[in-house]
Amino acid sequence: MIEVSVIIPNYNHAPFLRQRIDTVLNQTFQDFELIILDDCSTDNSKEIIALYAENPKISHIVFNSTNSGSPFLQWEKGINLAKGKYVWIAESDDWCEPSLLETLVEGVRKDDQCVISYCQMSCINGHNDIKWQSTHRCLAEMVESKVFIQDYLAIKVAIYNASMAIFKRETFKYVSPEFTTYKFSGDRLFWSQIAKQGKTHISGKVLSYFRKHDQDVSGNAYKSGLNFIEELNIINWMYRENLIDDVIYTKAFKKQYKQYWMVRNSIDRNNKSTITALLNHPLSKKTNTITILSSAIWSAYKKKDKQQ
Repeated sequence: MIEVSVIIPNYNHAPFLRQRIDTVLNQTFQDFELIILDDCSTDNSKEIIALYAENPKISHIVFNSTNSGSPFLQWEKGINLAKGKYVWIAESDDWCEPSLLETLVEGVRKDDQCVISYCQMSCINGHNDIKWQSTHRCLAEMVESKVFIQDYLAIKVAIYNASMAIFKRETFKYVSPEFTTYKFSGDRLFWSQIAKQGKTHISGKVLSYFRKHDQDVSGNAYKSGLNFIEELNIINWMYRENLIDDVIYTKAFKKQYKQYWMVRNSIDRNNKSTITALLNHPLSKKTNTITILSSAIWSAYKKKDKQQ
């Protein structure tokens, strides 16, 4: 069996494709297949991908005739084509160190119950400046399922993008296709559903580079308010699944409430009613919305006062 299936889902990332593909092919760990998916790009991505068509590592190249409308539908397509024991979704506008796969595979192999292995990453802007880096408290750690969800997915999300992680392919059959309907936070739901199935290995090494550029589409989700709808639905799902307790739920809910309050006047009015309904009806009876509202108002006041 192939050890790792590497999936590169691409849409209009021609300027970054060569670096992405080359940093996959040049990994020190070589027991992998490469699957390249293009979601009907309108740039010259197809021509660049064609240059690699004869590479023996590539098992599939798929060009969509119409755009799927969702990166997560491309994830699903790639995973269904994969034959490896583990899967790495290597985003087409990112790149990495040659030792990424070696480090992550070594980590996931340490425990048969491990289902995710991820490293740290640097967020890079269009000028190749480091905007920020993710960190972990130790060089390597194996974390139990519920602890990982509570500490690394419920309030903050430690797997910032797919390029920094691999996961056990067999876990995907227990992942609900609901994540493909999300536009912004499908990855958070995806990782949560996998993490609930076993342990997570965390490497403290910075091995992946996440490119933040003008073509990045996440900003639209913030303007529309869609991110709040999806994030609140995920928090509610975690609570219903008994993956988080009342304390963690309240902290996660409060974080979303305070962030929404800061930008509420600029949110698309079509989504406001949905967000308001979610914020007014927390699932936990121990979540006090009056107290949280007061905290949100105070936080907004302090931020405004600092800006003046």
